[in-house]
Amino acid sequence: MIKIATANEMQEIDRVTIKKYGVPGMVLMERAGLAVVSKINESYSEKKVVVFCGSGNNGGDGFVIARILHNQGREVELFIASNPGDLKGDAKMNYNAAKKYGVKISPINKFMTVSTKPFNRNSLIIDALLGTGLSKDVRSPVSGIIKKINKLSCPVISVDIPSGVSSDTGQIMGCAVKARHTITFGLPKRGHLLYPGAEHSGELFIEDIGFHQKLLQSDKIKVSLIRKQDAVHLLRTRPKYSHKGTYGHVLLLAGSRGKTGAALMASKACLRAGAGLVTIGIPETLVDTLQSRVTEEMILPLADKGDGTLSFSSADAILEFMNKKGNVLAIGPGLSVDDEISKLVRLLVLKSKVPLVIDADGLNAIAGKTSILKKSRAPVILTPHTGEMARLLKRNTEHTAQSADRRRQSIEEDRIDTAVSFARRTKTCLVLKGVPTVIAGPDGNAFVNSSGNPGMSTAGAGDVLTGMISAFLAQKLSPEDASVLAVFVHGHIGDVVAEKMGQRSLVASDIIKAIPKVFNSLRKQ
Repeated sequence: MIKIATANEMQEIDRVTIKKYGVPGMVLMERAGLAVVSKINESYSEKKVVVFCGSGNNGGDGFVIARILHNQGREVELFIASNPGDLKGDAKMNYNAAKKYGVKISPINKFMTVSTKPFNRNSLIIDALLGTGLSKDVRSPVSGIIKKINKLSCPVISVDIPSGVSSDTGQIMGCAVKARHTITFGLPKRGHLLYPGAEHSGELFIEDIGFHQKLLQSDKIKVSLIRKQDAVHLLRTRPKYSHKGTYGHVLLLAGSRGKTGAALMASKACLRAGAGLVTIGIPETLVDTLQSRVTEEMILPLADKGDGTLSFSSADAILEFMNKKGNVLAIGPGLSVDDEISKLVRLLVLKSKVPLVIDADGLNAIAGKTSILKKSRAPVILTPHTGEMARLLKRNTEHTAQSADRRRQSIEEDRIDTAVSFARRTKTCLVLKGVPTVIAGPDGNAFVNSSGNPGMSTAGAGDVLTGMISAFLAQKLSPEDASVLAVFVHGHIGDVVAEKMGQRSLVASDIIKAIPKVFNSLRKQ
């Protein structure tokens, strides 16, 4: 997998490359500039190129780009956001080189006074203003420049990261350039993949400028990007000498009156993802309703309270089943929430000897009581969306809607660190669903998903994911690998379906129907 770096991690890679491996900063800057120029020549024929440079290394890259494009015969105009006398090191040397090559250089304030008419569709903007080191909101005059750039109709290429985007969180620091393409070096940064930074980054290119592979694959960098080849690597070939028991038996505790569809979708996705056996544990008063709608799945009638929801007294039957037959216990889709169900789920967390996947109402059942997760005998995978995550983070003293809104906002402002912190604290594998979905393990490793689309924002899509994770877990993948594989494939299937029928009409059952075809296509790669 390709690693995803923070600003500090990338700075350390720079430092070690220069100090330990003896590659001068000027060489790295020249290679960065050449990489951007190569992409420009590959994709853009605009004669006029306008380069905006800051005072740091990002600006230094911009000076290199301006010099090379000017030397190639393009009409280049460069606006610098600092006093040239304040430039230092490699950036200063490349500024001087650009000047000696004859690049037209003007102070940034001049851009604010000129008409934007000359900057038409035949022009190209290069954003090399701020880079990855930004730690506070963008201030004038650069903020004004960014706003004016965003009003232009010509394409924008950002160097390393769009100016104004936080490299570590993807948040907008006051204002940010909205690029068509971003060309970054060595590794993608978190801000390229987390929203709204991902939207500002446009299409992302990751260019090799000579960093040692040991640095790019360092175990010290804990976050990785899940791509198609990573999912293919996790898909296991089925041995010829095998039977249904080889691929595990999942007990799915799901459904309540009015919510049996969630149980059906999760169970069918589980089978389609390769589980050998699936049993749906459901309140006994709903058995007749469900029986006519299942074929391959089995049903375990469980004690209910007479209202179509599970009774706490069903605990012994569930644990007996798991001790004799089950390999994975999945809890939550359509389960409903009340005191007895909460008590039941918490008991199962403490007593189960097999891995658990907890979603939906199962998560609500442990909200405010997450300390029990550390006492589980078996691995636990949690699959909350942002709202459920906010409830899991709630302290018993918090009750107001305002505090819930603050928690949701805090999660979205830093999805990776939120997931990592919770997974470490609770010793669980956390699948934080959203845009993008982040998977975090108890060891501090995290994975950012690259598949999926807005069409998957539909009822039941999460139930399908629960079934798929449970299936891979039953097939003896680790909790981390089962989650990574299921999340990517789930999103990839959504992309395949959306490409064929559009995002607007996509429903969860479409994802289930497409599982076999997509699996076959992945196995052939």
